[in-house]
Amino acid sequence: MSAASNDLCRRIAVSARASARLLGDDGEIWSLAELERRSHALAAVIRAAGGTRVGLLARNGPAWIAADVACQIADTPLLPVPGFFTPTQAAHALRQSGIDLLLCEPRLESEQRALLSEFGARGVADSGDCGLGVWRIAQTPAAVAAPLPTGTGKITYTSGSTGAPKGVCLGNGQLLRQAAALAEAVGIERPRHLSLLPLPVLLENVAGAHAALLAGGEVLLPDLARIGLGGSSSVEPRRLLAALGELQPQTLILIPELLQLLVQACAGGWRPPASLRFVAVGGARVAAASILRARGYGIPVYEGYGLSECASVVALNTPAADRPGSAGRPLPQLRVEIHDGAVTVSGNPFLGYVGDPASWYPASVATGDLGRLDAEGFLHLEGRRSNLLVSSFGRNISPEWIESEIATGTPIAQCVVFGEARPFLVALVWADARVDDAAIAARIAQANDGLPDYARVRRWWRLDEPLATSNGLATAGGKPRRAAIHERFGARIARLYDAAREVAEA
Repeated sequence: MSAASNDLCRRIAVSARASARLLGDDGEIWSLAELERRSHALAAVIRAAGGTRVGLLARNGPAWIAADVACQIADTPLLPVPGFFTPTQAAHALRQSGIDLLLCEPRLESEQRALLSEFGARGVADSGDCGLGVWRIAQTPAAVAAPLPTGTGKITYTSGSTGAPKGVCLGNGQLLRQAAALAEAVGIERPRHLSLLPLPVLLENVAGAHAALLAGGEVLLPDLARIGLGGSSSVEPRRLLAALGELQPQTLILIPELLQLLVQACAGGWRPPASLRFVAVGGARVAAASILRARGYGIPVYEGYGLSECASVVALNTPAADRPGSAGRPLPQLRVEIHDGAVTVSGNPFLGYVGDPASWYPASVATGDLGRLDAEGFLHLEGRRSNLLVSSFGRNISPEWIESEIATGTPIAQCVVFGEARPFLVALVWADARVDDAAIAARIAQANDGLPDYARVRRWWRLDEPLATSNGLATAGGKPRRAAIHERFGARIARLYDAAREVAEA
């Protein structure tokens, strides 16, 4: 397949959907022709600057999509850097991926100055009417540059289960095929889609913007901070609700925490836009009762499931095939099987991880999720094989990572983190009786300063005794028995969240 056929604009044009367009802030409107013109101009700049692997630091907006398309045209791998990454995580992603050219929105240059300086970046050009600065990064020596699988078009880094997440390599063709399949599954012609998730998140990039454009729709791309969304787990409800009423979208993609916010607003008297036709929710499991309650308030929400290694969405409920409590039916081009109780997906697997040739060109993806397929082909998820947490904001978090940051022995000797399908993390900690609560709080605050916002512990409770084999709360090797701990302290953990809610509502 040629590079040109993997260009989003070409795919839209072939579908005879010239109605596709982008809407940004301050009345900015780009037609398909305008997007194509600016993308080709930016592709020429990338080629002239000698970019072989391109990084992108930009907020949601038409220029972000133009950079995405420009790299497709230039046949150059693109790494979109999530704005919610810490400087350490961003530097890791850029370094591991061997980025040699960075596109940076000018208004972000001051806050990214330390990162630009760390990589010896120097401005070499501007992108003209795309409004992005072009920075050359000091070349990574060829001997140490991480190899990429052939055909890599996009490198996506999720929040990461640890501080150093893996780079998932995907081909442009497979991403566009996935977006087209999603557009067909949803079945809405010319949707008015509002992007509420950061575009570096593959779910919004592929299932949101790309799918809507391939359906001939328009994509609303406001600066997320303007409408009350910041970082990866910060929301200003009033501004977000006002934006939904003002923009009148037809389609949205939500993480569970945002769905819960909308439902709570409805319970308080807010009315969702009558324009809404399809709202997808994903990132963490959502109870059937929550789906039905949202629908009762007029939010047409449907749960789905996916992961980066499968080019985003794997399964999705739709109006034509709906079973609340399930993750929906797999997309037609994918095959989902259950092996040993775990979900395996084939049909459109990722190309492999950055710098890890042993992972390249897999025939299928072992997801690590436990699940089953019912008689009608709906996928039901039943937990995770590993200890990985998925917050209600859709962030993947390894509890061992956070625990190791907090439990340094002095003053905190043991720490166990919880937060599955919750908006933030809580911890149970044990310290010597001579350590006062103020010292514990100070240690947790210190650890939080070095963690991204989605991985910070917001509430904690002090254990009366250490985790040990004698009380059944630890293994012989000293590892926490998480299920046993949760069973014994589940009520206490729930009260930590209740207390936070009471403070927020006060």
